[in-house]
Amino acid sequence: MPAVTVRNLPLETHRALKVRAAQNGRSTEAEIRLILEEAVTPKSRLKIGSELAAFGRRYGGIELNYKRDRRPIEPAKFS
Repeated sequence: MPAVTVRNLPLETHRALKVRAAQNGRSTEAEIRLILEEAVTPKSRLKIGSELAAFGRRYGGIELNYKRDRRPIEPAKFS
């Protein structure tokens, strides 16, 4: 698993992290890990299919006259 070193962290910030970790019953390292995960994880996940369907509904939708090709897929040829 990757490791990160944070240099020149202000003493006040380190103390605040230790206090926050203690309040949450975690080690300082676990608290920092959680803070970083929350900072980079989206609050809600965008699901492209749902978003496209909602977009279509907003603009009245379209009628697709498309028949699926059910033939087996041919493998790619690289020659």
